[in-house]
Amino acid sequence: MKVTTETLEDSQIALNIEAEASELNKAMDEAYRRLVNKISVPGFRKGKAPRFILEQHIGKGALLEEALEQLIPRLYNEAIDLQKIEPIDRPQMEIIQTEPVVFKAVVPVKPTVELGDYRDLKLQPQPVEITDEEIDAAVELKRQEQAVLAPVDRPVQFGDLVTLNIKADIGEKPFLNHKDIVYEVNKDSPVPLPGFAEKLEGARKGKGKDFTLIIPPDYRIKEFVGKECFFKVAVTEVKEKQLPEVGDEFSQTCGYDNLTSMKEALCVDLKGKAKQLGDQRLRETAVDAVVEISQVHYPPVLENREIDRLLEREARRLGFTKLNDFLNATKFTEEKLRDSLRPTVKKQIVRLLVLDEIANIEKIEINESEVDNQINEMVESEEGEVEKIRQFLQLPQVKESMRETLRRNKTVDWLVKIATSGNQIGAEAEE
Repeated sequence: MKVTTETLEDSQIALNIEAEASELNKAMDEAYRRLVNKISVPGFRKGKAPRFILEQHIGKGALLEEALEQLIPRLYNEAIDLQKIEPIDRPQMEIIQTEPVVFKAVVPVKPTVELGDYRDLKLQPQPVEITDEEIDAAVELKRQEQAVLAPVDRPVQFGDLVTLNIKADIGEKPFLNHKDIVYEVNKDSPVPLPGFAEKLEGARKGKGKDFTLIIPPDYRIKEFVGKECFFKVAVTEVKEKQLPEVGDEFSQTCGYDNLTSMKEALCVDLKGKAKQLGDQRLRETAVDAVVEISQVHYPPVLENREIDRLLEREARRLGFTKLNDFLNATKFTEEKLRDSLRPTVKKQIVRLLVLDEIANIEKIEINESEVDNQINEMVESEEGEVEKIRQFLQLPQVKESMRETLRRNKTVDWLVKIATSGNQIGAEAEE
């Protein structure tokens, strides 16, 4: 066997392999012995036909194909051992010629990550400030929650809840067909299409209303974009929201002593949520900053594997057991769907590889008790057959996936701590 290697981009290695004549002859003999016991040749008992007779009967090409099915994987395995290559997935094989046998194997190997100086990363947490306007908006939300819906005999106004019968078509294709659907008439609502709520304003109970809207550019079904959608709408009921007056009595119905204590409690709640959101943004910013100063190369198979997983998951979520059935229902080609997912998948893979590399360098690990604590928290938050859930979470592959997620989260925590407190941690680690 002769082997030459070529380093390709995106963490791939090309192996050009040429079989020796003796290796091919041996593989042909082995193929003959396998086939002669399976194929009936006229004039010979099964297993007794000479090789040249069998070749005449099935054709030399068929015998060669049988031989290559065994020879190529064997030579490939010998070649990666000889070259000390560690594949992370199956190679892409291409037979270049058969006399002599020459084939090419493109081998995906471990991704490479060249990190920038992440220890010099500097980030400043944003202070949490809650304005009076935000508190007033939270009070208004509570007020909306306490609203009483009362039937009214007047034209539809913004803020009403109406019951509708809707039929809509785009050309000859049905778009919507709903009866007795409850709809909140909010100005600038994008549902079901921008402008729909505005067209309902002024409609009356028991009377139909016909109108046309244009499908917007960002609509998810691209074949509908820019086309006219014809609506036939009938209002069967109109209800208005009767809102309570804001004061101590209203606050008490919401569980507070008075309006002042209500606003104080809402302010604390808003600060907590704002801090949580700020912390999450800081974590995202930290990872993005390290990705920006790093170089990551990985084989395309990682991307394709993740896209396959996402497509299968989405198909199952929508009740399809076969991907083709899902594609037919969505009217998208597989290529378009894969292309739409690729940017997100690329970003996610790069982020995970960067975090894993930092975790390896900084020796960030997750012990068994941390995994067990996570399992207990997940089980406690579930309802129903708790023991079955626990058994599933205890599966080795599930625990390993959980361990990887916890390790990456801990790595992000570490990054944020470094970025917001200078190089003190790095200096301590070096000591």
